Amino acid sequence: MGSVANSDFPVSVSALHFPSSEQLSVSQTLASLRRSALSVNNRLRSIEADAAFVREVADHYGLPLIANERCGSWYIPPDVKSGSAYFKSTDGHTGQWDFSFRRLNLQILPIARHHGGCIIVDSTRRGKLMPDALSKTIPIWCAVFNRALFPSETAYHSVELPPNYLGASEESQIEQRIDGFVHSLKSLKLDLDDLKQQLGKPIRIAWANRTYFHPTDLSKGEAYNLFVLCSASKRVHGAEISEGGYIQGAGDDSEAWAHGLTPAVFWAHKSTLLTRAEEDLPEVIADLMQESRKQGSGQQATLIAPSQNLYVSRTDPSLAANGLYDLVIDCNSSAETTEEKPKRLNLGCISSKQGGRDLRNHLDKVRDFVNLHLASSPSQSLLVMCESGKDLSAGTLLTIICLFYNDAGKLNRYQHYSNLTLTVVGEFVGPQTQPISKQFIRQRLAWIVSSKHDVNPSRSTLQSVNAFLMQRPDY
Repeated sequence: MGSVANSDFPVSVSALHFPSSEQLSVSQTLASLRRSALSVNNRLRSIEADAAFVREVADHYGLPLIANERCGSWYIPPDVKSGSAYFKSTDGHTGQWDFSFRRLNLQILPIARHHGGCIIVDSTRRGKLMPDALSKTIPIWCAVFNRALFPSETAYHSVELPPNYLGASEESQIEQRIDGFVHSLKSLKLDLDDLKQQLGKPIRIAWANRTYFHPTDLSKGEAYNLFVLCSASKRVHGAEISEGGYIQGAGDDSEAWAHGLTPAVFWAHKSTLLTRAEEDLPEVIADLMQESRKQGSGQQATLIAPSQNLYVSRTDPSLAANGLYDLVIDCNSSAETTEEKPKRLNLGCISSKQGGRDLRNHLDKVRDFVNLHLASSPSQSLLVMCESGKDLSAGTLLTIICLFYNDAGKLNRYQHYSNLTLTVVGEFVGPQTQPISKQFIRQRLAWIVSSKHDVNPSRSTLQSVNAFLMQRPDY
């Protein structure tokens, strides 16, 4: 019986083709597909789609848009953004409900009074309807301010929480903590009458997301300010590859994907960015950000009230060199000798998350620098800078305020402080003796947070300040 030759089949062992070990496994293939779905291009298009929903919410309620930073700013074009808030989801995590004294968000009050409320915009990643900041942190904050500023308006004292979202036990535990938070807020010694004037009316809450608007019939009213908590993104239950490239919470964790792009630059150059190929975007973004930095010089420092001479900003050589400030402390620049620039102190703190811990090693130099220059000439202005303008500079200023300034924001004559007591002699305004305790430090931190609303000193920075102020110095 004859055979038929077929070139499609191998005729020798050497001609056999076995699967290559370099071929991707199923898990590797899925991971590759997921990375492709999470491309920068898909993120920016998802942000654009979510921003359209945010505009619908704004039109529906007729209220200004406030970005809950950092994520919220991606969904609001700068020309319609009325302000920023800094509510953290971690303050709403189950069992960790908190009212943050580092994030008082007092800047929202006058905006709400002027417009009858506001819309606070945020988002969250795949699978959740809304971030904990919207479901718990902000409702806690609203209940605290309602009770503290409007004690007789008991109809607004309960914590308003989203419908059928939390368990009854969690709702009850949150409610039980509110009075303690109110007491802590009052202990900061803020001018509550002034804050009441800024807000004008108690707060009511509504929620807006892709699933529901609740309550459906609630709008602005004469008796209250309406805070609408808007979760911008569509809820996605499956993987991103099942959504045609749509990414829930695309603006979240932008440090990991944006190549340095900021929301403001995205909105200014949206049409350019959305039409470029994925592989071109890193270079395009780098060019746009470089141009933005050139145009963005000329920032201004923030005065820390009630002082008349303490300022804070992110590091800006032109700002420090313009002659507007008599004294400058730069937390991150490398140290220089006092002979070179006697009215400038460079601390040389490391530039990382360890910077807050490193600050502890330099606060004695801050104390001596301020005592040398301000004690003899208290009218001099002092600018404190760090890379972010929010962390090390805030900790340095907090140390200065605790050691040298009284309740009226006036400079004391610094002489000596012991474990719990700052003793003041000479010319002063206010009491001669002021306790230095964690509560006292928290009160002074409220000055900084109230003056510069995006200030957010890290836990390690505050630990450094507490350790320095509450130690017993050897002299």
